[in-house]
Amino acid sequence: MSFGQGGPFDGPGGSFSSTPDWDALAAESEAQSRRKRWMWIGGGALATVAVAGIVAAAVMTGGSDSPGGSPTAAPASSGQAAAPDDKPSFPDVSVPPPPNPQDYISDPKKDTAPLTPATLFPQKTMVIGEHSYPRTSTASTKDCTAAAQGPLVSSLSHNGCRQLLRATYAKGGVAVTIGIAVFDSPAKASKVMNENRTNLMPLPGGGVPSDFCQGHKCRMATNATGRYAYFTIAGYLNGKDVVTSETKARQIARDGGSYAFAQITQRGKDQAAKAAERQLKEAQKKAGRSS
Repeated sequence: MSFGQGGPFDGPGGSFSSTPDWDALAAESEAQSRRKRWMWIGGGALATVAVAGIVAAAVMTGGSDSPGGSPTAAPASSGQAAAPDDKPSFPDVSVPPPPNPQDYISDPKKDTAPLTPATLFPQKTMVIGEHSYPRTSTASTKDCTAAAQGPLVSSLSHNGCRQLLRATYAKGGVAVTIGIAVFDSPAKASKVMNENRTNLMPLPGGGVPSDFCQGHKCRMATNATGRYAYFTIAGYLNGKDVVTSETKARQIARDGGSYAFAQITQRGKDQAAKAAERQLKEAQKKAGRSS
């Protein structure tokens, strides 16, 4: 066996050199480092999975059985009283449906509010849309025939008119007298309306002359709602006849009719609102007694 100077030794393991194989050592070191890193990463992942499993198990164990998944209170331990339910409880208050305002202007037993010019014509100015007319005078009588003329006298008498209230409004050389007649039933009021007896006596005063709508043509109309029939008579203050083509008297007549209807309707609403308030108080009082 001979050695060559500085030469390699060839054996079963491969060639050997007295000089270290630095590339191989570096590769081996890098491989070991990678194995260590994977061990750390693998261990961390396992730990994360384990923690997640524990949390999930805790949530499933402590969660609510309700579909919403909201947590329930932990059961009290033996010998420990459960926390009381501090939510306030209220007795059911059964409130009847709101009254119908139309009932209060149709039934004399319900329509009991004071009925005077001050309650039926409370505003000093009649305002309808963009139009306004100052009030000049008011009047009321239980002898309805005294405030009527012509065929309306017999119609009011035969149908049992209880009271007739009037108010006059004037502006721009024209005026309108509104009359509201009160009956015992809507049928009586409707009958007067259907008879078309529109001859209301005009009401002068406050700048409206005594001969207003007397001896010359004026515009007249009648209507009814509930147990009330209402009338209008409108014309010129200077005695000029109202003709088909004119507009001022026609406008104040229409506004007077709208105003009369609104005042009667409001009377029903006011009484219905007070009745609803009484019903609510009674229901609350009853609920307080039963609680």
